[in-house]
Amino acid sequence: MVEQNSRQVTTVPLAPARPSDGHKGTFGSVLVVGGSRGMAGAVALAGQAALHSGAGLVTVAAPSCVADIVAQFHRAYMTAALPCDGVCLSLEAESSVDELVQGKQAIALGPGLGKNGEAAGLVQQLYAKLQLPLVLDADGLNAFVGCEEKLKNARGPRILTPHPGEFARLLGRSVAEVQQNREALAVSFAECYGVVCILKGEATIVTDGRRLYRNTTGSTALSTGGSGDVLTGLIAGLTAQGMECTEAAQLGVWLHGKAGELAGAKYSEQYTSAVEILSSLSDAWLLLRE
Repeated sequence: MVEQNSRQVTTVPLAPARPSDGHKGTFGSVLVVGGSRGMAGAVALAGQAALHSGAGLVTVAAPSCVADIVAQFHRAYMTAALPCDGVCLSLEAESSVDELVQGKQAIALGPGLGKNGEAAGLVQQLYAKLQLPLVLDADGLNAFVGCEEKLKNARGPRILTPHPGEFARLLGRSVAEVQQNREALAVSFAECYGVVCILKGEATIVTDGRRLYRNTTGSTALSTGGSGDVLTGLIAGLTAQGMECTEAAQLGVWLHGKAGELAGAKYSEQYTSAVEILSSLSDAWLLLRE
């Protein structure tokens, strides 16, 4: 049973400290890698969320075919153009990412990446060798379907953020089975692969196999494309500021859920998109401080 294998956690961790003499170097640097033709917005949303997590510096690395588009979404993050095949990242991007991770404290990998073969191979290689904390989302997760054992190969801390469909594909089960056994499956998965697992959905689960947190914030306003990209960038930014991975995941899902609630109340749940969720993070931070 979940209760026997993991300790229930009910409190939300404290936000990273912001000393009065801090500067942009104090608050960590994030690298976000993703994007493809037709999905430039996903990696841009993750980059913006990393900025609004409190991280000092954010670099968004995207395929050269969409890098100029990504650069136009926000003026405060830096961008880098990576080798691509005209649509998605190619394996040649690996050496560029190796250079870009220098001086960074966390990486987000996967938003808008696409599903071509080379992109999947690139994800597997970066996942295995990078020593930084890494948040894996979206098509980054799909790169391990059918080869889940490779998830054990990581040289650094890993946070995985599947929704029920992605989790079902990783486990080789149906979505119905996942939804019926959310906690037990998430705990056993995290323990087996040595990762922090965030199983998204109503009462999002966060677990490292030893601790289990059920999130209490959120609404159907979060049920919109790009919402998960915001969560990915937010958690990467919190990790870059020195938070332990499980606690960064807990705080990230709480803030993300609260921003969804606030956006839904202000704009209506029907109207809310990832853009409104992102803009509502400000009020979520203020509520957390109170």
